Amino acid sequence: MQTTPPNRRKTLLEVAAGLGRKAQRFATSFLPVDAGRRGDCNRCGECCKLPYPCPFLRYDAEGLSSCAVYHARPPSCRKYPRTSGENLTPATCGYYFVNVTDIGRAQPATEQAGG
Repeated sequence: MQTTPPNRRKTLLEVAAGLGRKAQRFATSFLPVDAGRRGDCNRCGECCKLPYPCPFLRYDAEGLSSCAVYHARPPSCRKYPRTSGENLTPATCGYYFVNVTDIGRAQPATEQAGG
């Protein structure tokens, strides 16, 4: 009986895990975006490499990413990151999340001082 070499087994497990994450992103993409999401896409392209590079990812001369099928991109791309827990690229992503229950509670310093 032939067994899979350890390095190939690891690669197969990584591919399977990546496909699982891709499937999860697809399934959750039909849920709404968190109300606390703020910011904009800064075109870093890091999310387009999860878990492997998208075939539609392009870079311009300045190194900014773009999507070759931008207007027809799937919901998982349109909504990434949908929640802070789904943001796998927080160090480079232009989106961030705030706690919406705290919005409106704090008053500006000028109002607190009567001014």
